[in-house]
Amino acid sequence: MIAAECEPWAKTGGLADVVDALARALGRQPAGVVDGPVDVFLPRYRSVDVPRDAMTTAIRVPDAMSVDGSTEVTIVDVAADGYRLRLVDHPAAFDRPEFYGDASGDYPDNAWRFGLFCRAALETTRVEGRPAEVLSLHDWHAAAAAIFRDRWYRDDPVVGGTAALMTIHNLAFHGWVPRDRLRELGLAPGDAGIATDADGLDLLRTGIERAELVNTVSPGFAAEALTPDYGMGLDGVLRAKGDRFFGILNGLDDAVWNPATDPALARHYSADDRSGKADCRRNLLATVGLDPDDSGPVLGMIGRLDPQKGFDLLTSAAKGLLSRGARLVVLGSGDAKLVNELRILAELRPDAIALIERFDRTLARKIYAGIDLFVMPSRFEPSGQGQMIALRYGSPPIVRRTGGLRDTVVDELTAPGRGTGFAFDDATPDALFAACDAAISAYETGGPGWDGLVSRGMAVDFDWTTGSAPRYVEAFERAVAIRRRGEAAPARPRSSHKTSRSSRRT
Repeated sequence: MIAAECEPWAKTGGLADVVDALARALGRQPAGVVDGPVDVFLPRYRSVDVPRDAMTTAIRVPDAMSVDGSTEVTIVDVAADGYRLRLVDHPAAFDRPEFYGDASGDYPDNAWRFGLFCRAALETTRVEGRPAEVLSLHDWHAAAAAIFRDRWYRDDPVVGGTAALMTIHNLAFHGWVPRDRLRELGLAPGDAGIATDADGLDLLRTGIERAELVNTVSPGFAAEALTPDYGMGLDGVLRAKGDRFFGILNGLDDAVWNPATDPALARHYSADDRSGKADCRRNLLATVGLDPDDSGPVLGMIGRLDPQKGFDLLTSAAKGLLSRGARLVVLGSGDAKLVNELRILAELRPDAIALIERFDRTLARKIYAGIDLFVMPSRFEPSGQGQMIALRYGSPPIVRRTGGLRDTVVDELTAPGRGTGFAFDDATPDALFAACDAAISAYETGGPGWDGLVSRGMAVDFDWTTGSAPRYVEAFERAVAIRRRGEAAPARPRSSHKTSRSSRRT
């Protein structure tokens, strides 16, 4: 597995959670299902602490930006939970304040940084002489590995036969490489077999084209990604993959997210005995400065302050929700301008709104357990984990009907007596308010209807080991079979429209 993030070592979003959970779930598959150890290659960023007993190996890696054409990197092996973490340590590339960029924007040499990272993963495998059957590539940061495999390792007995599964977690970020920076990847305009646009190279697009199989993280988003509205300029190349592009729903690690054992909670509870949730509610409200004795509905939202997540929809609907008697607990970090109106409203109504503008793991857990309803109005959501956690913690989610949210939440309004939450269609404050209003009414009515809704949500099984991981094993096996048969990847579609600059964000 090659990825730019992996929990708990390096994380900015859900990519890190998925890489760690999937690697562990693969390691827990029955004997003979996954042959040999699972390796996860990760950049050794400045913030990544290395255990003193970690094993280190220095290797030479081809590097077009080096004076002599190669550079030395250190591979740091760390025993993780069910897999081997392999840190690629090269201070010039990764000893920086942030993973991808700073306040002025993306690091301009990201192509070199993550190209070197991918080359180090392939070269380590080659040098060690232990053939890997599958490269599990995650997002644009790992896409160069598919290019390098075909460009320089095609005839290599260790790496050349390795199949690639490209997993897309976020289609909005492509890893755009301007024409004048292709040399950072050891490439040049017009290189045989390297399909570049007139002004550069789209790494994610090229990874999609070269991988034997491509998946995204829910069946719902896989269908949406084939349309211009959601494909971020790559719908044409995804359609060209045919049945080699599909969705595998992300799982949820039941050991990590369990209200019966979660150490952050004031009191544990379970689906069989939810009495402890009331104590968690009181604890959360006291923690964020709201009245623990107020029985009014508490709505929570957690995530990046980003238009994708729909924070602006909540901001616009906030006044109406307050008039409905609701209180809001909002935790997030990112673009502070998106919640400026909510911040002003929180200053006017500190009795009803708690806005915490930071990333806080412990507080997030308290929110999942202590709220009555969880709000997730994403404009698009490849999979989403927040709604899964909310279900498991007995806090019915209110979601926009899109991508993975559509796949994981059953709307109680359209399927009464079978629902696990509430869903709406239009990405508007009015649609969000209407769904919240219906959810609040169900909460206020209480009784068997509410208890059944909560119980059904807590009973949903998203376990990685028995659910999603076997689907990945099937995809790995299929990718290997395709590689061994030597089947060519589908051709680049001539009719695919040119990727816009706005969707080439790195």
